[in-house]
Amino acid sequence: MYQLLVIDDEPRIREIIRKYAVFEGYTVVEASDGMEALRLVDQQHFDLIILDIMMPELDGFSVCREIRKTKNTPILLLSARGEEYDRIHGFENGADDYVVKPFSPRELFMRVQAILKRSLPTEPEKDLFRFKELTVDFTGRLVYIDQHPVNMSPKEYDLFFYLVRNRGIALSREKLIHDVWGYDFYGDNRTLDTHIKLLRKSLGEYSDCIVTLRGVGYRFEAREKIHAD
Repeated sequence: MYQLLVIDDEPRIREIIRKYAVFEGYTVVEASDGMEALRLVDQQHFDLIILDIMMPELDGFSVCREIRKTKNTPILLLSARGEEYDRIHGFENGADDYVVKPFSPRELFMRVQAILKRSLPTEPEKDLFRFKELTVDFTGRLVYIDQHPVNMSPKEYDLFFYLVRNRGIALSREKLIHDVWGYDFYGDNRTLDTHIKLLRKSLGEYSDCIVTLRGVGYRFEAREKIHAD
């Protein structure tokens, strides 16, 4: 649940924003002036700040500038002044967006959602391959069978990930050695065959997914076998 700080000296504006924010699933903290807002920002974490420009004592531009000295919290400015100069001045002081009063609460929160989507970190989508109870996590560089991690040497991981990435493709010994070990490899095919043997041992019941192509090399296959009656 995202927490918003709403700063405006007009109680009616704060009430409108708070009601719509709560309806949309946000929590809201309110401040009626810039000094109070700076104290709150120093004491609490906020996911986004909605900040009015025209306020007594400390205007919104000054508040925005002060916040930017220590925080990267997204700031959306509200103002009755919609001239280009004011909008540019707001962006120069570190604002992420600028909405002119009177405003539609629905539009305001569409902008809030857009800012949050751009600015808040998201968990990267994992690059996974699954076959029955075998899971290959390319992102985490992990292999699981029945949800238990499979321990491999670094080169076994390299070779296995390459085979899975190119599943269904006949890969010659020369190509595997070139692409997995690189140009500076001085061994021979027996090194590759030894690693394949170790891989099959690590994969247990899934060892037959690595198919030997006599006179050619290897292929990774992940498909259900059809048994004759």
